[in-house]
Amino acid sequence: MTRVFRASLKFYGIFALCVLLVAPFSAISHAQDDVHDMPLLFDARERIAKPDLSGLARLRFLTTVDFPPFNFIDQSGRLSGFHVDLVREICRELDIEAKCQIQAVTFAELQPALEGGQGEAVVAGIGISPELRQRFAFSRVFMKLPARFSANRRVMGNALSVAEIGSRPVGVVAGTTHEAMLKAFFPKLTATSFPAREAMLAALKEGKIAAAFSDGMQLSFWTAGSEAANCCTLLDGAYFSPRFLGEGLAIMNRKGDPALTQAIDHALLELSRKGRLNEIYLRYFPAGIY
Repeated sequence: MTRVFRASLKFYGIFALCVLLVAPFSAISHAQDDVHDMPLLFDARERIAKPDLSGLARLRFLTTVDFPPFNFIDQSGRLSGFHVDLVREICRELDIEAKCQIQAVTFAELQPALEGGQGEAVVAGIGISPELRQRFAFSRVFMKLPARFSANRRVMGNALSVAEIGSRPVGVVAGTTHEAMLKAFFPKLTATSFPAREAMLAALKEGKIAAAFSDGMQLSFWTAGSEAANCCTLLDGAYFSPRFLGEGLAIMNRKGDPALTQAIDHALLELSRKGRLNEIYLRYFPAGIY
């Protein structure tokens, strides 16, 4: 079982959490001129019936504390994050708030805890795989994590678009899915590989490369943060690929409970339709990742 970008988010998850806790939203939005809402993953005309949950004794969501800004311990010692707020909204939408709980375990404990009946659902950024689909049920995807370009303002000048990169070098971390995706999606661009993300971002800030191609969430926090010193900006275009980036974020539960899967899908659809899913997104990603 893998987490979506688990290893690659280790550093920038901590950085993102620091930004969320200590910086006002206005201070982290200067590096991006236009913040886009979440892409709509649900058809507003679709209807998913709300199943009868009167026989449900309780609904325990399992998560972790080491995946900010999705789930983490805040300054007051409380479990917080995008996933935590999403669970609260799901339970409110299903009108089962009194039956809902959210509990943190280690990432390695998530699967056995779900299988052992210590919880009914997992919301922790798990990467969906064919093997997991054979053993567990998944809700509809509620969020996709894109790849993005961040460009050096000085090097690119007024030509701030992917089409204007031309023959200028584009940084990418060697051996990553983003390197493979860049070569597959943009074969005409000149890829310059770096052994680590820190080296790539340092080269981008110094103008040794015109742009970098990487995880959109990481780049959005870095570009808008103090470390980048307003050197760079995200270029238009959020790029998705199930082949390279996976299906996206979903809630996992046991296959033997199709009513729960349907209930969660119903709640996610309603949250999307009413704009509350997007409100949670903007709460934790004020600089935007799309």
